[in-house]
Amino acid sequence: MSEKHVPKALAGKTAILAQRYALALLELAEEKGQTDAVLADLDALGEAITGSRDFTLMSTHPRFHSEKTCEVIKQIAASAKLNEITTSFLMRVAINRRLALLDHMIDAFREEFAELRGQSTALVTAACALSQAQRTELVAQLSKLMGGTVDIIVREDKSLLGGLMVKFGSRLIDASVKGKLAQIERQLKTQREAA
Repeated sequence: MSEKHVPKALAGKTAILAQRYALALLELAEEKGQTDAVLADLDALGEAITGSRDFTLMSTHPRFHSEKTCEVIKQIAASAKLNEITTSFLMRVAINRRLALLDHMIDAFREEFAELRGQSTALVTAACALSQAQRTELVAQLSKLMGGTVDIIVREDKSLLGGLMVKFGSRLIDASVKGKLAQIERQLKTQREAA
């Protein structure tokens, strides 16, 4: 999985809303036997809108009329040759004025699709680059822990000082030196306050 597919952090009502849209799309795509086609469309669409200033402006500007937005969406769908299900989904999102959440809906769809297939993705942040052997061992350990297939996305963050952090779903495993130091600092602070 590439860096561009790293899920973005989202919480609260917005996350729930994005997940509802994604689940509705997944159910429809499953019913029509088009899950792979819809996923391919969403991957291409996600790449196209990431960092697109025009799309961001169109999706967030309060005075951009929904009729104009729908026309633009129709043009995008036609030029990208999107599946009928994907096009209908985009139109519904545009009519409901939820295009600003589209990238989150795409992430939620990917997560639900992977879960449906018994796969999950873990975001691994390491202090230094991992060798192929380390990656293989980490995937094996996480797959065992999760009880299914696990893909990993690895990022480097030298501020961790050593070790790594693994995030999958709402779970976080912090085995970094920075995390251990922060834990010791909290313990010392608690002991000082108690004394």
